[in-house]
Amino acid sequence: MKNGSRTKMPETETLYETENDLPRIARTQLIDLLNQRLADALDLKTQLKQAHWNVKGPNFIGLHELFDKIAGEVEDYTDLIAERAAQLGGIALGTARVVASRSRLDEYPLDIADGQAHVAALARALSTFGREARMSIDECDGFEDADSADIFTEISRGIDKWLWFVEAHLQAPK
Repeated sequence: MKNGSRTKMPETETLYETENDLPRIARTQLIDLLNQRLADALDLKTQLKQAHWNVKGPNFIGLHELFDKIAGEVEDYTDLIAERAAQLGGIALGTARVVASRSRLDEYPLDIADGQAHVAALARALSTFGREARMSIDECDGFEDADSADIFTEISRGIDKWLWFVEAHLQAPK
C-alpha cells in the first residue's frame, strides 16, 4: 500500500441488468474487487513501461525486451479483469486518476536507471500484484464465482512466471 493510507474513490452506482445468475449483492462486491485488481494491474503495466523506457546498463537489451514482454502480458490481464466486471453488469474503472488513487502497489521510483535497480523494483511490484491476485481467488470463491476465481488463477500463474524471470537477474552468482 502507498504510505499505509488509501484514498477510496466512490464506486459507481450503476449495475446493468444481466441474466447472470450470481446474486446482485455478490456481483456488486465482485465488481468492486475486480476494479481494485484492475487499478493494480494498470499501475503494474505503467511501472513495467517506466522501467522499459528508462533501463540502462550492460543488460539493457535483454531487460528492455523482458519488461516490454511482461507489460504486454499484463495488458492482457487488464482486459480479462475489466471485461469480467462488465460481464457482471458493472463498469470497469480504468482511468489514470482512478488507478492513481486506488492502486495497492508502491510508487515506482522515478530516479533509477540501473538495470538491477529496475529488476528489484519490478520484483517487488510483481510480488505484490501476485499476492493480491491470489487473495482475490479466495474472495471470488467466497462469492461462488468460479469464473472470476479462474481468471485470477490464470493471472497468478502468469505473474509467478514473470516474477521468476525477473528475479533470475537478481539471483545470478556474482
